[in-house]
Amino acid sequence: MVTVSEEKVGLTVTHRRYVAQGHYGGDLVEGAYVLGIFGDVATELCIRSDGDEGLFAAYDSVSFLAPLYAGDVLEAVGTIVAAGRRSRRVELEARVLCRADRARSASASTVLADPIVVVRASGTVVVPPVDTQHSG
Repeated sequence: MVTVSEEKVGLTVTHRRYVAQGHYGGDLVEGAYVLGIFGDVATELCIRSDGDEGLFAAYDSVSFLAPLYAGDVLEAVGTIVAAGRRSRRVELEARVLCRADRARSASASTVLADPIVVVRASGTVVVPPVDTQHSG
């Protein structure tokens, strides 16, 4: 028999976003920007798996692997890899799908044949206990 928690494992959510502006010189975007998107991905994972936004409790690891620039198109993917009674272990990856090409023009961009992984992370989200008084 498969438990409810086991059914959540493997659930994946993908968000894509155009990165409008950089924070640092050379249009470089701070790493915290990606962590904010990871929070949005984790929120949707919790809503889809448990019907509640949940709470990102902790990151176990975060690796910044390549730069992110204004004008890039970013894809962030999150997957539940383990599920306890109220905790969900998630793995996250952010990659650039399109890169701004300022050498061509101010608004030019190139679709990358091979996406560039910019951040990988893993962590734990927690969902509230089931409210037996209000559940169907």
